[in-house]
Amino acid sequence: MSSVHDFATWEPVLRLLLADDTERRAARSARVAGRISRSGWSLALPGRMSSTEQIAVQDIQRALARGRVEEIAFRAEVQPDGSTTLGLVWPSPVVEAAVGYPDLGVLVLADGSLPEPWRRLPDPVPGAMPAPSADLGLLDRTLRERLPDAIGATEGEIAAAEARLGVTLSDELKVVYRVTRAQWEDWGDDYIAADRVTTAVGCELSALDDLYGVDAAARHSHWGLSATKAVSTPPDAAVQGLAGSPGWIVFGGNGGDQLAVDLTPGPGGHLGQVILVDHEQSLGAELMADSLTDFVLGRVREERRDRRGDQLPVVARVGSGSLETIQAAAHPALEVLSIGVWDGTPFSLAPVTGLPRLRTLTAFPGTLADPLEVAGLAGLEFLELGVQEWRVLLDAGAVPRTLSAAAIKVRDQDHLPVVAIANEILALWDRPQIVQTLLEGDLGPAAQPMGHARRGVAGPAGS
Repeated sequence: MSSVHDFATWEPVLRLLLADDTERRAARSARVAGRISRSGWSLALPGRMSSTEQIAVQDIQRALARGRVEEIAFRAEVQPDGSTTLGLVWPSPVVEAAVGYPDLGVLVLADGSLPEPWRRLPDPVPGAMPAPSADLGLLDRTLRERLPDAIGATEGEIAAAEARLGVTLSDELKVVYRVTRAQWEDWGDDYIAADRVTTAVGCELSALDDLYGVDAAARHSHWGLSATKAVSTPPDAAVQGLAGSPGWIVFGGNGGDQLAVDLTPGPGGHLGQVILVDHEQSLGAELMADSLTDFVLGRVREERRDRRGDQLPVVARVGSGSLETIQAAAHPALEVLSIGVWDGTPFSLAPVTGLPRLRTLTAFPGTLADPLEVAGLAGLEFLELGVQEWRVLLDAGAVPRTLSAAAIKVRDQDHLPVVAIANEILALWDRPQIVQTLLEGDLGPAAQPMGHARRGVAGPAGS
């Protein structure tokens, strides 16, 4: 039985990744990397894998299963004569695996840490009022006509729900539950009765005891995906730009998304408005109806407005195809600065030094004129740099201690040193070290070029 520790187990996959071996044919070393889990893989392939090639990956997946390892990252350097150093990076509780590409992943420097948008609390809403369309009498009559036999909640049950949630429910929501408390036992396992409530209200109504506020932390998935995200609340916004709020009281759903009564509306909204929290999004919510009365009567809004805020001046992208100077990105509201691939003169960070809200910097390797300028960004919580840039900061003792998470952007020539750099960063926060196993092997000389190359990129995740 093959073992994940055996070089021979990995040899077929390494050969697969070296199919277009132009580096070694030019007498240079080749570098490859990837990630394989029990149920999927992330490999930089020149095309779709054949069934025979999939067997090579599946052999490693079986070895992972036997070793009770969920996922493993690997990176290898192959010399022109075939001598190979293969690094296996084992799972770590302090590393969030990279999504969709073979980088090491995100180093989590503080347990339970979240990017700022997921920590943001709702702004106070003094003077917020229900919409003019909120009509308690009409709402009550409509629901009682549609649900004449429903069992409503008592005032004591409503008060208990408010005490549990720590909020005062909107008057309209109280009207709904005075008509029906939506408890399954009241329907006697009668699915038709449950469907009548869904039809009457306009959604799958939650039981009074199941009401809850939208927890921002529960919507956060991955630092690597979310550190460059932002939200905003424009002056005319009906819904505050948030990941969650204790005042977003979820009362039902539509089979996937959450529907909530909003007790913390935006400056252009109404107290008790109905919002939709999209299950495919990790930030923000959309206005569905100005009032619960409107919602029950079918007067819902069809238009959707993008309130993510991940654009200028809050989020700036500099590099090829984007802004061409750091000066163009400098703005007091800037939260996220991403510097991508750039063939010109490296950038100075001087124009953004001292900006009060800058929390995220990602810079493609080789794009910073002076990495030590990073030390002048006082509020960074997330930093992604190349190996050489991290080396400069580490040697100078200039790694920002405000960080909650960090990442190392890997270029071909930096595959094997990345774990050592990562462990130096982790050591500054007394975090557990990442374990890397180095295996030696021989893949033989570079293969001669084939008559044609397969087209496409990246293999599928799965199977």
